[in-house]
Amino acid sequence: MSFLKTAACFLAVAAIATGAFPQVTPAAGVTPPDDAPKVNVGATMYADYTYTDSPTSKDTDGNVIHPSAFNITRAYINITGNLNHLFAFRITPDVSRETSTGPSLSGSQIFRLKYAYAQLNLDDWTTKGSWVRFGQQQTPYLDYSEGIYRYRFQGTMFAERAGLISSADAGVSGHYSFNGNYGDVHAGVYNGENYNKAEVNNEKGFEVRGTVRPLPLGGPNLKGLRLTAFVIEDHYVGSAKRERTIGQVTYEHALLNAGFDVLHAKDQTSASKPQVSSKGWSIWVTPKFGTQGWEALIRHDDFLPNEAIHSQKQKRDIDGIAYWVPNLSGKSVAFLLDRDSLKRSGLTPAAPNATNYEMKMLVNF
Repeated sequence: MSFLKTAACFLAVAAIATGAFPQVTPAAGVTPPDDAPKVNVGATMYADYTYTDSPTSKDTDGNVIHPSAFNITRAYINITGNLNHLFAFRITPDVSRETSTGPSLSGSQIFRLKYAYAQLNLDDWTTKGSWVRFGQQQTPYLDYSEGIYRYRFQGTMFAERAGLISSADAGVSGHYSFNGNYGDVHAGVYNGENYNKAEVNNEKGFEVRGTVRPLPLGGPNLKGLRLTAFVIEDHYVGSAKRERTIGQVTYEHALLNAGFDVLHAKDQTSASKPQVSSKGWSIWVTPKFGTQGWEALIRHDDFLPNEAIHSQKQKRDIDGIAYWVPNLSGKSVAFLLDRDSLKRSGLTPAAPNATNYEMKMLVNF
């Protein structure tokens, strides 16, 4: 990203943080905000049993087998709180499987840092729900989208599963909520290497998501519609682009949630190498059966890794049935039985199709 764009984003965030908005004087009789320090400890766990129907593999004796395993794919410890009504924080260690070739750690569960940030709440100066964050934090698109698509414990969303975006990175960002629940904007400057890697050069990524709720007062059948645009503008090195553009339509209703994403990406890892453009789309729906916690998950992803080679295609179908334990007062426990099928063609080197049958569990409190 150019110096001017980086500087402009920092100036905008600094202007918000230093009170560019006029301070609101509380009206007479209004209860002052609670400035008592608070610390909360919670946890998130993803567990599963996965049976691989295809491709088969061979054990150490050469027997053809269908691999299967019990897994803990994620375990977060969430430490959140407020120093007062202005300053908040979050620290989230992440336990994840190490898959490198190093003999001492390969296959082990390791401890790493997912989130660690401080947040300045801007409610005193602007709309409620507006803030500035500094540190390792959620990126604008996935954190928002997964509030509607609740099945990260099944697997990541389309753009992340294609390896094109990450859920967290280190940087500074700001969030602004429109009055009347008409939508919000979240923008920031990040390292661009994602939370699990160190920064390698002077390039920084600019990410921005804008969401509009066109009919926030349109009743139960209309207010759940939201339109979203998301952009990443970054560079691998000086003149080598890394760009992402996503258009999204989502809908929330008592009977179902649904979403449709369209993705375009440009990657040039070096100025001496050709640019690769990729594109794809994803559609999903989660019909709900009554009020007892049962719902279905139906999803299709369609990805073209290189627009110049149309024979290269990746298509994923996910279908399953889930039970969300009701009446948990903001906490979540869910169980999912699903089939995850990936079909690939035209890739070099060739990659087999894959089908997994899975039993998955989410615990969040």
